[in-house]
Amino acid sequence: MRFLFLGDVVGRSGRKVVIETLPKLIARYKLDFVVVNGENAAGGFGITESITNELLTAGADCVTLGNHAFDQKEALVFIARQPQLIRPINFPKGTPGAGAGLFKAKNGAEVLVINAMGRVFMTELDCPFRAIDAATTACKLGEGADVIFVDFHAEATSEKEALGHFLDGRVTGVVGTHTHVPTADHRVLPHGTAYMSDGGMCGDYHSVLGMDIEEPVNRFLTRIPRARFEPAEGPATLSGLCIDVDDSSGLARAVAPLRLGGVLAPAEPQFWT
Repeated sequence: MRFLFLGDVVGRSGRKVVIETLPKLIARYKLDFVVVNGENAAGGFGITESITNELLTAGADCVTLGNHAFDQKEALVFIARQPQLIRPINFPKGTPGAGAGLFKAKNGAEVLVINAMGRVFMTELDCPFRAIDAATTACKLGEGADVIFVDFHAEATSEKEALGHFLDGRVTGVVGTHTHVPTADHRVLPHGTAYMSDGGMCGDYHSVLGMDIEEPVNRFLTRIPRARFEPAEGPATLSGLCIDVDDSSGLARAVAPLRLGGVLAPAEPQFWT
């Protein structure tokens, strides 16, 4: 099975590169399943129903979120009627939407996607480790699902690495989001789980985490806000992780970063060419 995860889509520039490039990637690599993190897609803060539909139409099978999940208030309503939009599973009880979803891939495989949010240097939430443990116990790899993927939206690399090892051999992949910078630690863990601390963002990297440079620099210098953060609108880099999945076990055989366009050095998987 050929699985692609794309990191946080930031603003119009990020949306444009995903919407224009993803259909070509699906055709070129014969991708079976695509997950896209869309929590910064609407002006850098949250997601709207129209943007969700644009990402799904472009080829995403599931869109995940994070700490900005409900910055666009309409998401509180439409998430209930959009099962392909997943918010963190460890949000408080009663939060609209679901933290996990079971989907059918193009090759017929059942894919469980789980979105969770970290707690280190972030909002206090229920324990993501226990929440994911409960979900993967109820729907085990090889029994309830053929593939299990976790988008872990977290700040601290230590928390992300700990979760990767906690789930090693029990899920297909764990990829971190939120910090918007692709890490160089992509690998298959000892028991077969694909891992990367951060898949990076789909956005303009001539920026501060996808935002126009001037205002973030001003706030670091003066601590006085002068304007809103606005997404940078230059050419975007599409960033993510490709996972080659063993159909018999549901575990990863190989991983490779994907980076196309913008200012970062390009990277593509060699195992699908």
